[in-house]
Amino acid sequence: MKFTLSWLKDHLETDASLNEIVERLTSIGLEVEHVDDRSSLKPFVIARVLTAEQHPNADRLRVLTVDTGDGNAPVQVVCGAPNARAGLIGAFAAPGVYIPGIDVTLTVGKIRGVESHGMMCSERELELSEEHDGIIDLPADAPVGTSFAAYAHLDDPVIEINLTPNRPDATSVYGIARDLAASGLGRLVGGAIMPHAGSGMCPVKVTIEAPELCPGFALRLVKGVKNGPSPKWLQQRLIAIGLRPISALVDITNFVTFDRGRPLHVFDANKVAGNLTVRRARDGEKVLALDGREYTLTPDMCVIADQDGVESIAGIMGGEHSGCDENTTDVLIESALWDPISTARTGRTLGIISDARYRFERGVDPEFMVPGVELATKLVLDFCGGTPTETEVVGYAGHAPKIVSFPLSEVRRLTGIEVPMEESLDILVRLGFKSEGAGDVVNVAVPSWRPDVDGKADLVEEVMRIYGVDNIAPQPLGTHDAVNAKILTVLQVRTRAAKRALAVRGMMEAVTWSFIPAKHAELFGGGQTALKLANPIAADMSDMRPSLLPGLIAAAQRNADKGIGDVALFEVSGTYEGDAADQQRRVAAGVRRGTAKLDGSGRHWAGNAGPVGVFDAKADAIAALEACGAPVERLQIEAGGPAWYHPGRSGTIKLGPKVILGTFGEFHPKTLEELDVSGPLCGFEVFVDAVPEPKAKPTRTKPRLELSAFQAVKRDFAFVVDKAVESGTLTRAALAADRKLITNVSVFDVFEGASLGAAKKSIAIEVSIQPVEKTLTDEDFEALAKRIVENVHKQTGGVLRG
Repeated sequence: MKFTLSWLKDHLETDASLNEIVERLTSIGLEVEHVDDRSSLKPFVIARVLTAEQHPNADRLRVLTVDTGDGNAPVQVVCGAPNARAGLIGAFAAPGVYIPGIDVTLTVGKIRGVESHGMMCSERELELSEEHDGIIDLPADAPVGTSFAAYAHLDDPVIEINLTPNRPDATSVYGIARDLAASGLGRLVGGAIMPHAGSGMCPVKVTIEAPELCPGFALRLVKGVKNGPSPKWLQQRLIAIGLRPISALVDITNFVTFDRGRPLHVFDANKVAGNLTVRRARDGEKVLALDGREYTLTPDMCVIADQDGVESIAGIMGGEHSGCDENTTDVLIESALWDPISTARTGRTLGIISDARYRFERGVDPEFMVPGVELATKLVLDFCGGTPTETEVVGYAGHAPKIVSFPLSEVRRLTGIEVPMEESLDILVRLGFKSEGAGDVVNVAVPSWRPDVDGKADLVEEVMRIYGVDNIAPQPLGTHDAVNAKILTVLQVRTRAAKRALAVRGMMEAVTWSFIPAKHAELFGGGQTALKLANPIAADMSDMRPSLLPGLIAAAQRNADKGIGDVALFEVSGTYEGDAADQQRRVAAGVRRGTAKLDGSGRHWAGNAGPVGVFDAKADAIAALEACGAPVERLQIEAGGPAWYHPGRSGTIKLGPKVILGTFGEFHPKTLEELDVSGPLCGFEVFVDAVPEPKAKPTRTKPRLELSAFQAVKRDFAFVVDKAVESGTLTRAALAADRKLITNVSVFDVFEGASLGAAKKSIAIEVSIQPVEKTLTDEDFEALAKRIVENVHKQTGGVLRG
């Protein structure tokens, strides 16, 4: 929300400085984001052209001598403006001055061989308007040598505040002034609006077919207007807050929108066919809006239509067909109330961001609907002339204020501030609330412009922000006499551990949307049970994700599109299979693309790396489960996984026959095609909340971790086994040879070839041996190797490869 200081002072009578106003705004909850003191316009001075001669080397240029009023000799300026002439008084910029309209800092230069020591500026070059056919031409009494910004009232500071969604009343300059006045920084003025008597009834009638979307509608016809440019002061205010002046009629609606938080719309009455109807749009109905774009509407959207079709998207943007232009002579001024949820949904669906939508989706003051028409009527009559009719008001039943029972002691209980009861009530009254009753509990009537206030806590907040948050005394944190209890839950601990484990494996953490397209949700198991959003923020974000993989795969593809094809991403977050608590899971998932490999044994092979595959995803999944405390030695791997994986290159991780802890594999080509992604891709998902919690053990036990003083050793073995033998069976057999000495067994190679024989394969494993009691001799290693070979042969039929 932007406004100028002078605009604020139209409604706030105060002697406070700019710094005091800015500080107070932030202290009462209207955080100031930026203040533009308009210093960029201060270097421009009013100067007089003494002579204007034809440029010797250019037909369209003139050489001017300019008196800048500083007492020095006139300066020479080369100018191409058609209105450059002797005696003209305009805005001059010296070398070194920044010209905002063309984003240039001036220097002394030669133009067609003639030196130019500055510039006479047009309005567009100073960002005052789009006018650039000539330089600024000021009246003859303009004071030469003085600041042009001060003379033209362009030195008015612009304040920008950051509004929270619950403060619709602060979307207007008047509402901000009301808050400042309530805080004691001045007196609120300029609020009264006198009604205008009309001549006859409005000939255009309004019918509301969707009262649930439009609780009220006010309309007035003004005949015989003359539409042209709005006054200079109004144009300057709109330009200062980033709006482009269009015409008096349009500028009036923009002014009232920001001045009072009351969006309006003006129709060219001669372009409206018959009466107006407020209704739901028909499916597939289209409208060409004022932004020049055509929008296709749906039945859940509200429109204003005449007998020929849609004329306006209710609460968001008017139609181009009935828009006002320089030929408009009769105008319909519309001020209506629109349902906030419907307005927000329509704006998001159509992708329209407008000042009207910004206010209606937060909730405008219903009691200002008719005064808004009166204010607009006054401005139309002042700027454009004309004769108004009476105002047609349809559907509005009046505002019934909310009554909140307010125990004044709640201020002390909720904030810790000791505010006298009388002062608490006085603050509420200054903010527009009304109270009845005596004693500690009073009934407070909420004003119509504060739809965000629902209960006593909201009233406490109002008292606290005006009284001053700075009055809350700082309190040191209390100390405990005992050791702190456990803070993090098991799920939080596992989430942290899984993130660390996957990051150690060279994967980068990603945060993806919880909402995905319906097509992707169905692809990853959503189907008929997909959790659909009633009010999605976009059409392609309609379902809650049943899996983390769609978002991660899309992120990997976006990286590939930008030239980063080898990427490994992970995320630990929630998935949603339904709205029940047991259908929302904590999942750790990851994807690898291209050649983003990391061998689980820690080996980094020389040469070009091959593409990622099923075993990379398996190693990531096992690492995440191990970090979460899963009993890795008891895990079972079954071939095959969900439909989005390749059926022959995927697996399911189980703990027993029923508990599924995760899935992994290379993605099915059809899955990649449906997601419109390419490249070698593998991934995994492990269910963090499915890992059983370890059983509680007595506290008086020896530490489980014993650090050995002896050097660890690794030995490699290669076994020839039948193709049907799983690698996991072989590694468990090797590990069982001596669980005290062998700390880890990992597969680093699988080979198949004619030299091994039909239906045979070679599995190479690395065995990590950690001596505990003594340094092992060669004889000890030989004996251990013999037990490993015997164990593998006994359980898998494998023989040591020669």
